[in-house]
Amino acid sequence: SARDIFELLYNKKILIEAKPFALGVRVEHPQSLIDKIQYHCDTRDAFLPPASYSLVEQVNDKGVFSFCMCPGGIIAPAATDPGELVVNGWSPSKRNNPFANSGMVVQVSQEDAFAATRQLQIAPDHPLLFMYFQKMIEQQAFRAGGGLFAAPAQRMTDFCERTLSATLPANSYLPGLHPADLAEVLPGFIYHTLAKGFKAFGKKMKGYYTEEAAVVATESRTSSPVRIPRDPDSLQHPQCHNLYPCGEGAGYAGGIVSAAMDGENVAAGIAEKLLRS
Repeated sequence: SARDIFELLYNKKILIEAKPFALGVRVEHPQSLIDKIQYHCDTRDAFLPPASYSLVEQVNDKGVFSFCMCPGGIIAPAATDPGELVVNGWSPSKRNNPFANSGMVVQVSQEDAFAATRQLQIAPDHPLLFMYFQKMIEQQAFRAGGGLFAAPAQRMTDFCERTLSATLPANSYLPGLHPADLAEVLPGFIYHTLAKGFKAFGKKMKGYYTEEAAVVATESRTSSPVRIPRDPDSLQHPQCHNLYPCGEGAGYAGGIVSAAMDGENVAAGIAEKLLRS
């Protein structure tokens, strides 16, 4: 959501850098199914928490992995600009929602992003290359959902067989899901990696690969697609005195806790500088 800052810095000729990230979908199962798989029993004991999972696989030399898994959670709209669609996940404190969702994302390289955005005529070394790639996929997802923030989706088995789902399973996404061919939304390398990854995950977690799961596009905010550089010692931008890039938006963290720790380090650096002056 820091795109306005990235564009401001770029237009002012202040140094920024393209940063590889990961993009994919949200996958949602019934929580009872994940409990059954993980606890190896038909009914979760009342004293056991809703089960979670963490999955990673190498497919065609690309990493596909779970991200921000939300047991007893909810898929929510998270777009920051008109005409774009982003989904994210969260869990209420009691984790008592009947669904479990997780981001399932694929690594995106500079070559991947350049090939996918070729029609936009963006140079491969453009510092905003990954941001424009991200934006393009979010716009495609919005159109595929039919507008009004309905999210394009398929049953997991239909996704892997590239079949338009006649119906979609019950889900937590309140704006609603819209049946769509996600192979038309996602770049080919992401679609094919996910399709093979889901089947591989089904072998690791028996029952994970199922028509009861919904694949929802698109999860595209795993981390910042841009890094604002900083000096490793002073933590200031190399061109701009007293500009201290930090946290997720600047490309130095990948979650709430790591962003807080990075902010604390930068604050300590600023305090040390002021005490010396």
